[in-house]
Amino acid sequence: MRGYRSIRIGKDKISLLLDTNTFVKLVFLIMITLVIFIISMSLGQVKVDLFTIVSLLFGGGTELEQLVVYELRLPRIIAAMLVGMGLAVAGGILQGMIRNHLAAPDTIGVTAGAGMAVVAFLWLFSDERYSLIVSIKWLPVAAFVGASIVAFAVYFLSWKDGVTPIRLVLIGIGISALMQAGTTMFMVLGPIHLASQANIWITGSLNSVTWEDVNVLLPVTVLLLILAFISSRHVNVQALGEDIATGVGSPVQRHRFMLLMISTGLVGTAVAVAGGIGFVGLMAPHMARKLVGSSFGSLLPVSAFIGATLVMLADLMGRTLFLPSIVPAGVFTATIGAPYFIYLLMKTKTS
Repeated sequence: MRGYRSIRIGKDKISLLLDTNTFVKLVFLIMITLVIFIISMSLGQVKVDLFTIVSLLFGGGTELEQLVVYELRLPRIIAAMLVGMGLAVAGGILQGMIRNHLAAPDTIGVTAGAGMAVVAFLWLFSDERYSLIVSIKWLPVAAFVGASIVAFAVYFLSWKDGVTPIRLVLIGIGISALMQAGTTMFMVLGPIHLASQANIWITGSLNSVTWEDVNVLLPVTVLLLILAFISSRHVNVQALGEDIATGVGSPVQRHRFMLLMISTGLVGTAVAVAGGIGFVGLMAPHMARKLVGSSFGSLLPVSAFIGATLVMLADLMGRTLFLPSIVPAGVFTATIGAPYFIYLLMKTKTS
C-alpha cells in the first residue's frame, strides 16, 4: 500500500500501518502548536521576551517573570491546549458516530448540559459566604453527569426506527435551548456574585484557571484522548452506518455507548474548567477532514492539535488585543464558529 509504512513492535505482537502523509501533517501541526504555546507564554500585560522564556524553562529569569509565566500564564495555556484537544476529539467522535458533519457538542446540547450541571453544582454547594462546601474536584464529575444525561436524552428523543441526522440536530438544538434556560434559572436563584461569575464562565473563559484545575484536567483528558485514539477504528465502523457495521460483525450498540461515554467525558471535563467554549468541536474535525480525509485514525489526532491551536489562539487574542480589558476566549471561537456553522448549514441544504 503506497503511502503507508508497516510498524511492528515486540516480535510482531503489536503492528500498525502508519499513514506517512498524516504523519508529516501531524508533525507540522505539533510544531505550530508549540510555537503558539511559547508565544502565549511571552505575550500579555507584562511582556517577557522569547530568550527569557527559554531561560525560564531552565530555572532562569527574575522572580516577577517566574510569577507571571509559571503561576499566571502557564496553567491557562496548558488548560487551553487540553480543552481544545478534548472538544475537537469529542466533536470528531460525535460526527463519525451519528454520521452528521453538523454534529458537535455545542449543536446537540452536550456542552449546554454540562454547563447547566456546573452552575447547578455551584448553586447547590455554595455557602452563605459563596465558598464551596465540597471539593472543587467534584466539578468535572458534575459536568460529566450533565453532559451524559443530555447526550442520552437527545439520542433517545431522536430515535424513531433509527436516528436520522436532521432529527438529531433539531432535537439537540431544542435541548440546548432548554439547558441554557435552566442555566439562567440557577443563576437567577443564586447570589448576584455567582451570576456575574457564571456569565463569564458560560461564555467560555480561562481567566481563573489555576494549577489545581490543570491537575484535575490533565490526567482525565489524557486518559480519554488515549481511549479515543485507540477506539478510532470503531468510529470508522460506526461511520459506515448501522446495517453495514452490524454486517461486518461490530457490536454497534456497545461501541456506540463506549464512544458516547468517551465523548461526553471529554466535553464534561473541558466545560468544567473552561466553560462553554463553543464551535471548536464543530470546526476542528472539518478542518482535519480537509487535511487528512475521513479516516478517524488520522482525523482524531489531527483534530486534537487543530482544536488546541484554536483555543490557545482565542485565549491569546482575548488577553492581548483589548488590554487592559480581558475578553473571554469563547467570544473569539464563537465569532469564527457561528459564520462557519451557517456556511455548513447552507452547504448541507444545497447538497
